Amino acid sequence: MASSQDAWYLSLLGLAEHFRTSNPPMIKLCIQCLQAVFNFKPPPRVEARTHLQLGNILLTHTKNTDLAKTHLEQAWMLSQMINSFDDVKFEAASVLADLYEQQSQSALSKPILRKAIELSQHNVYWHCRLIFQLAQIHATEKDYQLASSLLGVGVDYAHISNAYYTRVLFLLSKGMLLIIDKKYQDVQSILTQANHLIETWTGGPTQKEYLKIFHLILQVCHSLAFGQTRGVKPYLKTLQTSLQTLLTIEDDLTNNEMFLWLPKDHLWLLGMIVMVMHSMQSGYMDKAQKFSDKAMAHLEKLKVSDNKSILSVFHINLLEHMIMCRLVMGNKTMAIQEISTCATICKDNPKLLDTHSTQLHALLGLYSMNMNCFEAAEAQFNIVLSTAQSRDLFTFGNLNLAIIFLRNKRESELNNILDRILPDNLPSISQSLRAAAYYVQGLQAFFEMRFNDAKRFLRETLKMANAEDMNRLTSCCLVLLGHVFLSLRNHRESMNMVSPAMQLASKIPDIHVQLWASAILKDLYQICGDPHREGEAYQQHVHFSQMLLKEHYQASKLPAHNLIHWTQGPVPPSITQPSSSSPSTSSAGTAGTAGTGGATPLG
Repeated sequence: MASSQDAWYLSLLGLAEHFRTSNPPMIKLCIQCLQAVFNFKPPPRVEARTHLQLGNILLTHTKNTDLAKTHLEQAWMLSQMINSFDDVKFEAASVLADLYEQQSQSALSKPILRKAIELSQHNVYWHCRLIFQLAQIHATEKDYQLASSLLGVGVDYAHISNAYYTRVLFLLSKGMLLIIDKKYQDVQSILTQANHLIETWTGGPTQKEYLKIFHLILQVCHSLAFGQTRGVKPYLKTLQTSLQTLLTIEDDLTNNEMFLWLPKDHLWLLGMIVMVMHSMQSGYMDKAQKFSDKAMAHLEKLKVSDNKSILSVFHINLLEHMIMCRLVMGNKTMAIQEISTCATICKDNPKLLDTHSTQLHALLGLYSMNMNCFEAAEAQFNIVLSTAQSRDLFTFGNLNLAIIFLRNKRESELNNILDRILPDNLPSISQSLRAAAYYVQGLQAFFEMRFNDAKRFLRETLKMANAEDMNRLTSCCLVLLGHVFLSLRNHRESMNMVSPAMQLASKIPDIHVQLWASAILKDLYQICGDPHREGEAYQQHVHFSQMLLKEHYQASKLPAHNLIHWTQGPVPPSITQPSSSSPSTSSAGTAGTAGTGGATPLG
């Protein structure tokens, strides 16, 4: 039977729990009851657990993080001296380390987690969880090597402990970090090992499907990093099937000791974003739009009940891809509105601004090119070059700057960056960027009337683009080749290039290439003495020109258009004044002239 002293604090604990679980919760009374426990000098176990409870309640229900931190520190200090007290000891370490991390005090969080990892080797769940937590901190600090090493320790520990599911999760997490760190040569062996473990899985079906989707997402991202849009199709097909299956099978991931990379709904959403990414890179803008609409609807549903920061990351990723699609399809109005939405999301979250500002400036650069605002485009891409931490983004910025210099006949500036965009010199492993570099070389040769060189470079682009189903690059290349042959008065060969370019551009749909191709077709039919088809091509050209001019006018009048002048500092406050000096013609409005190839930015 409990002593009178025991009865006092047990009654207080029970009363505190009653107040906490009341509807609505009576948090102030709950905290007062818990604080009263200390007046009875409870045993160390009760004292430590009460400090932990107070710390958690203060963090969850109040803004008094300093007092919460004091209680958590007490819980951690007391529990270390108590044997067989894992639940309090390691939860206190984990929550306290997380609080330090939120306060940007990782120098305090890391020693706690290292000590807790050392003490938890007998407890499989907590040992693995704490390793994941410490690896996450190192990854956030971009110390990917140490984070990967920790995850490797987790792989071995889970294997020895027969924690099969957690072993695969550690493996896939390590593979993900290697992709982020661009250590591509080590990724495939890890993905192959993980795939073997998943295929021979004998556990629950939801666990298997969950791990399978995580693996497929990484496999697709790894392949797309190489520009392998065709080779990734089998993985995408399996991913699509698995995503459908995940939402229908019974959930066996509810065990409190089951680690999740992402909740099931978030995992499904990320899978859809990967579909959007592939469709956009392949040049299927309509398909990207379809997947994006599904993903955006799902995202909005999740935001109603779950406003975690990861959803903002997903939102921005979706918008970034859709903005590029809008620009290809000629929808400049929606593009700049969506860029403004991205800027607003980043403005509200400094961490997101830090990780996505370079992409935001790249999108503003692409939009400015589409609007013929070349000075603004140049300024935006120069920011991309000065801030890009990704080799691909750096290359992307240089390629678009080269097009700007070509369009404006700025040979000296172009010569200054030529070494950076030579296909053999590219720091990127991406085949799509290498193909784009050949295209820019072909464009330069065309502008300089070195038509044989232009054909040689563009055939390289065509070969690489066809090999990986890069449809937009293929259509751009075909229409430029058609323009080259037209300049050489080889009308039949020009027609052989421009006709399929027009068909492919219509499928994408790419309004700029359609505009350019219709101008060349009009000239070709005039030369061939076919007035009927010449008239059809002319009408098409007028139709596309009017569409782009209308979009250009509407976009230039939007307050968000002034974002093209944002080059430094925080995201500007809400813009209410329309731009006072916007060009009056669209970037593709002169698509029938000799230099028009440069009107197509490499979005």
